[in-house]
Amino acid sequence: MSQDERPLMRRLLAPLSAGVVTIVALGYLFAVNPNVGGHYPICPTQALFGVDCAGCGLTRATYSLLHGDVPAALDHNILVLAVWVGAIAAWGVWLGRCITGRTPVRSPRASKLQSQVVVITILALLVFGVVRNFVPYLGSGLSA
Repeated sequence: MSQDERPLMRRLLAPLSAGVVTIVALGYLFAVNPNVGGHYPICPTQALFGVDCAGCGLTRATYSLLHGDVPAALDHNILVLAVWVGAIAAWGVWLGRCITGRTPVRSPRASKLQSQVVVITILALLVFGVVRNFVPYLGSGLSA
């Protein structure tokens, strides 16, 4: 373990700032419906190629989650729960490490495992992005 010698408030600045920015963004999303055009940018993949990327629908899905409509959220993008659970967990780990000031020393094995997880995640997102555009019952992309 390595120890961060900075004062606690200095260590907490980044994760707390990220938390505040996220809460403000979610507040705006709660108030402004993304299903009504003109408030949010269009997905570049949708604009350039006319197909949905793996993240298409996450804004609408998050809006539905914020309003308590889980089925609609999953209909917009089935990955929404995994994305938010992962983001909250990662933020919690970051915050915890900042509070304690301890960061584990990464072994070569842990670095390799993390690299493999990143590659597998990217591949899974690419596969999901392709599948959602060609499977008719998903109702998006080229099959819609």
